[in-house]
Amino acid sequence: MLDQWHDFFVMVGGGAAALAGLIFVAISINPERIVRNTTHKNRAINMLSGFSAIFMACSLALLGNQYLPALGFEWFFLWLIATYIFIRGYVVALSSGMSYIGLTLPRLAGGTLCYLAEVLGALFLILGRGTGLYIAAIATIVLFAFLISGAWLLVTGIYEDATEG
Repeated sequence: MLDQWHDFFVMVGGGAAALAGLIFVAISINPERIVRNTTHKNRAINMLSGFSAIFMACSLALLGNQYLPALGFEWFFLWLIATYIFIRGYVVALSSGMSYIGLTLPRLAGGTLCYLAEVLGALFLILGRGTGLYIAAIATIVLFAFLISGAWLLVTGIYEDATEG
């Protein structure tokens, strides 16, 4: 069944790797502003870890002769770690009181739902159900939108800090 998904995983994995690289470039332009601001720092961590998790999930799916339950276990642990990083970063950014740009309940809930849907998809795969691939694919597509908008919030937040200071 994974053979039918080959092109999807190649496309999404390549896109995630490219976007993670662009985030790295954006961070390297203003590292001191990002490091000094807890919100920006955690948003950068969330964007990098999110795109990296998507890349790793796609890479794991492309491994040869892999059965759905094995992929499910790999994804389960990968997405649990990514979910933890996302939620922790959000909580730390909120509690810092530095910059509230984009730190809204809908963004937290939406992002968390995407990550938890990835975990759910992995659980379906562990049970040998191909439905898990569809759940994870839809969650990945929506997560991409959250990550791209988060990257935009990072860039605009850094710009706003520069104009204020």
